[in-house]
Amino acid sequence: MSPGHSIVLGASSHLGPPSAYRYFVYGITLHSEIPLALPEQGHGDLGQIELRLAPASCFSEAARSLPLHPDSESFYQTRFLRDGSTYVRWEGVGEFLISPDGRRIRGRRCAEAREESFEVYLLGQALSYALVKLGFEPLHATAIVVNGEAAVLLGSSGFGKSSLAACFLEDGHRLLTDDLLILWPTRRGIMAYPGPPRIKLFPKLARRFLHEASRGVAMNLESKKLILPLHHAQSFREPVPLRGIYALLPPRSSSRRHTVRISALPPRESFIALVKNTFNYRIVDPARLERQFDAAARVVSVLPVKKVSYPRTLARLPVVRNALLADLNSADDWQAACGD
Repeated sequence: MSPGHSIVLGASSHLGPPSAYRYFVYGITLHSEIPLALPEQGHGDLGQIELRLAPASCFSEAARSLPLHPDSESFYQTRFLRDGSTYVRWEGVGEFLISPDGRRIRGRRCAEAREESFEVYLLGQALSYALVKLGFEPLHATAIVVNGEAAVLLGSSGFGKSSLAACFLEDGHRLLTDDLLILWPTRRGIMAYPGPPRIKLFPKLARRFLHEASRGVAMNLESKKLILPLHHAQSFREPVPLRGIYALLPPRSSSRRHTVRISALPPRESFIALVKNTFNYRIVDPARLERQFDAAARVVSVLPVKKVSYPRTLARLPVVRNALLADLNSADDWQAACGD
């Protein structure tokens, strides 16, 4: 995609000719005019969205017509339009218009932004608005696949989700998603759906656990964090059953000396942990909040959230990984003993 080009996501019934590519992410089928770093085979049974090129003039009126959302920062800006559409912009990366029904998103990449950077914000932040409008409740989480099931790591930015996931990758496990997670109830139980096959890491961590950093592209002009593509053996591209949910405590609450501590939260605190780690907290209409609460309650009724405190040192991450693996195995043993 050349600099300054734009894309549109939306329902095919609204947008004319068919698209050249079909991709799968978060259980959604994406129909696209442009190539993306996404699998062309997979599960898209939860819905369909279309991606297209669009002119920059689509955004000029939205960019100046309404005041910014009160929480907007200079880098990340949001406006809610009178027709129910949402305008979002990341300075130096791109801007997007999401339709009221979530089926269309117009996007424009800034000339100075790398394609990889634009794609991360498109398939994470911008797409989250469409997913919420379509009735999904994405979590701010990273998930890895252990024995064919999902181990989910919750936590705000900087809590260590991706770092810990990279440690699992080094051990031969595969990444399901990094940053945005869709959980969906099915006849097989609650399923976790795969995100884009990439992980975001600082160069030191990329060299330590993936043994490379040269392939990485900076997330944005102000960040040293790298976007690193993962090959097939490092990423998982099918939905898997949910096995464990771990809420990482903030780094400041952990001593460099103490041991790894994992403990189950009671139902109320498990519920709060899930709601607290919602992805996209800017949409707060009553219908969304009710759906968000229902989704969290459904998960908690099946599986408690466990809190994890551990020393924030690079050398201790394998110890944390092994403690989580042991906890997941103990859950398997418990279920086997119960005849599940």
